[in-house]
Amino acid sequence: MRLHALIVACCALCLCVGQAAAQEPKKPNVIFVLIDDMGYADLGCMGGKDAKTPNIDRLAKEGVKFTQFYSNAPVCTPTRAAFITGRYQQRSGLEWALGFTADQWRRENGKWVPEADKYAPGLTPRGNSIAQLMRRLGYYCGIFGKWHLGFQARFNPLRHGFDEYFGVLTGHADYYTHNYFDGTNVLREGDKEVKAKGYLTDLINTRAVDFINKNADRPFFLYVPHLALHFPFQVPDDPTQVLTKENHNKGTRKDYVQMLERVDRGIGAMMTALEKTGNADNTLFILSSDNGGYYLSDNTPFFHHKSTLWEGGVRVPCLMRWPDRLAKGKTTNQVGITMDLTATILTAAGHKANKDVPLDGIDLLPILTGKQKETERTLFWRIDRAGRKHKSVRDGNWKYLKDDAIEMLFDLDKDVAQRHNLNFRHPEIVERLRRAHEAWEAEMDRSEQEFLVK
Repeated sequence: MRLHALIVACCALCLCVGQAAAQEPKKPNVIFVLIDDMGYADLGCMGGKDAKTPNIDRLAKEGVKFTQFYSNAPVCTPTRAAFITGRYQQRSGLEWALGFTADQWRRENGKWVPEADKYAPGLTPRGNSIAQLMRRLGYYCGIFGKWHLGFQARFNPLRHGFDEYFGVLTGHADYYTHNYFDGTNVLREGDKEVKAKGYLTDLINTRAVDFINKNADRPFFLYVPHLALHFPFQVPDDPTQVLTKENHNKGTRKDYVQMLERVDRGIGAMMTALEKTGNADNTLFILSSDNGGYYLSDNTPFFHHKSTLWEGGVRVPCLMRWPDRLAKGKTTNQVGITMDLTATILTAAGHKANKDVPLDGIDLLPILTGKQKETERTLFWRIDRAGRKHKSVRDGNWKYLKDDAIEMLFDLDKDVAQRHNLNFRHPEIVERLRRAHEAWEAEMDRSEQEFLVK
């Protein structure tokens, strides 16, 4: 009788444990697609007219569209560093795009010396990258596409916590040969040099879809940093095109549109895979750009483009779709920035804020779900190169911009095109924002760095 009672009790306990496990909410999957050099108005959902982007537009139709979202920097590398760390890129020393046009130094015996090897610098793993934190939360992490945070093996995505990597290490590559413009093969599978046949955008899209299908039964974090729409402007389905130093920056708007539409096709394939695996509603799907568009892009209604701190250089599209949590077809005027995506993703995955993992970005979910009101932000940027000194602050509706020696002030609520400099009308605001930027720079410059890339 006692044995029978013990068996019944054990069965009841197992049933209760099983029911508790069944009631425990499943962690959301996360996909972040980062398009390279995309203009603010290139997408149909952002007002674009010539490119057909129905799959990307679906993210906006079924999710949230930002109107005041910013990249952390006006060029590739620093924005990517900010996303991986969740902090201002100045803290890691990577303020400009890695490559042959960058000013580079390394710390040697406490002093900064010029770095002659343009392939040397990178983002040093510190143990708290977004992938490392997601893995601790039970996520399987993959990245397929452009890394641009270090060519050496010690900077490889695998060292930063990703379980899988396939893509290009440098800032650009031939879309068919997968070589850098100097002829170096920059395609990697994990940290191994590989060769592959096919148009790079298609290869990245295929790997992303395969990753979704293979990991349908466990929480996954998928980072898809496309090389498109970065030069060379090579169109799909024409492998006769070959990248050279002379033609790397040549192209037409028609070429650019074809490249964008091939990215869009991949978004559609990812959505189909999520639907077939039953994960479409419980996946936080984010899409943005690493900086403002380049010369073939449409940055309407903003002035200027990539490589500047004018709105056209840092105001970018951002879309979020998560049917289980976010409203459908919502537009938000909340000011956001790339490193906010890191905080948002981590919080969605169950990460609890703590002093050991300091983040400069904020979790946007309470605002997007209506639990908190939209809030004003103060955001900072700088270009600190040998021949260019630009500074910028966004504070509420005010935009302070110092373009070399010229200080300007704009009211973005009334003047998004930045045509009316209010500097002399509001000297007190200029002074306040100048001092705020000085304090921010002082904090950034106290950070310990292995490399300085400007």
